[in-house]
Amino acid sequence: MVSVVQNVAIDCADAYGLALFWSRVTGRSMHPEDRPGDDETQVLLAEGPVLHFNQVPEAKKDKNRIHLCLRPETSREQEVERLLGLGAAFVADHREPDGTGWVVLADPEGNEFCVLRSASDRAAAGPEAHAPTA
Repeated sequence: MVSVVQNVAIDCADAYGLALFWSRVTGRSMHPEDRPGDDETQVLLAEGPVLHFNQVPEAKKDKNRIHLCLRPETSREQEVERLLGLGAAFVADHREPDGTGWVVLADPEGNEFCVLRSASDRAAAGPEAHAPTA
C-alpha cells in the first residue's frame, strides 16, 4: 500500500490570481469552476498532481521549504525572460559558466521556484553535463 500525491497545496493571499499566473506558466487550464474571489482554485496539470491554491490570511514570511522546479520546453534563458514578463521576480542566479545550473524566480506572492535547463540545453552541452537536477 502506498499513498498517491493528489495535489501540491500553495497557501496564498489571492487564490484566483496566483492560479492564473501558474496557469500561464504551465500552459495548463484552471479548474473550469474557478472564479475571481474563490478561496480555493486549481491548475490542472497534464501529468502528476494538481496545483491547489488555498487562500490564507497570513502573509508568506520565510523561504519555501518545498518549491517547484520547472524544465522548460524552450531554452532556460528564453523561459526565464518569459516568466519575468508574466510577473515573476528574479531571486538568484545559480548558472555556471559551463551552462549548468538554474535560476531562482518568485511568483507574484514571493513563492520561490527554479528554472532548470531544457532538454535541448542539456543535449547541446554534451553527455557530461546531464546532471539530474540542472
